[in-house]
Amino acid sequence: MLKKILLLPMAFLLFSCEDVIEVDTPSGEPLLIVDALIKIDISSPSQLVSVRVGLTSTYFGEVPVTSLEQVTITNVDMESTFANPNTLILLETQPGIYEAVKDTSFFTSGELVFQLSHNGRQYFARTHYIPTVPIDDIQKGDGSLFGEDDTEVIVRFTDVAEREDFYIFDFDFNEFLVTEDTFYQGQEFEFSYFYDRDLEAGKEATIRIWGADEGFYNYMNKLIQQGGELMGPFATPAATVRGNVFDVTGLDNVDIFDNVDRPEAFALGYFAVVQEYTSQIEF
Repeated sequence: MLKKILLLPMAFLLFSCEDVIEVDTPSGEPLLIVDALIKIDISSPSQLVSVRVGLTSTYFGEVPVTSLEQVTITNVDMESTFANPNTLILLETQPGIYEAVKDTSFFTSGELVFQLSHNGRQYFARTHYIPTVPIDDIQKGDGSLFGEDDTEVIVRFTDVAEREDFYIFDFDFNEFLVTEDTFYQGQEFEFSYFYDRDLEAGKEATIRIWGADEGFYNYMNKLIQQGGELMGPFATPAATVRGNVFDVTGLDNVDIFDNVDRPEAFALGYFAVVQEYTSQIEF
């Protein structure tokens, strides 16, 4: 069940002459990129949520930041009062970063609707809070997968028997792995993950486990297969990996918002609200 992508560098030998190769990269109207992964620590009474936005650029350029007219998260199943409204308004704290603080209970029950406005267009997504399980143990191993420079981490956790679970692991250093409990439902599960380099002694990593529904699991799996990073410098090649943030400009029924009649109207990125557990390891 271990999924690992290794990027192998390609070397070219230059002799007495040198050729200039021009590469045509795709161009067009930039797409909005939305990183709206809300990670919930249920041991805390409130949560600081952060949403990052940017625009696609060239394949080799940095992701330019952009500004929004408005960004909100609404709990549609929560009774709204003057003292405790059911809509959270996020404010820009840095260029391209929007943040707000809200009680944890706001995120952990009910349907959550994400809306934003950008350059006169309206975007919409919805989700529910997805729980996960803690990491039982994490150890440095001495095994290798492809070579002596590999670094092995052994992770152990226990699945919940009463539900179907999807998991996303963040192994730090922009390395991720997805797994589902089809073959270990309700059982303790242990696996090895290999960094494709020798991490120096004393270096620390924070390993995170997130809950996921099937849609978010599939989305992250495709990104990992492409070697892309959410909001990273290569977000443009992942343009075919569509998330759940749709352009609903002009639509009069938010129950029909999957853009089946407007296949080019979408934003890159994903809106998810997931439980997170973390564990540290020193190499």
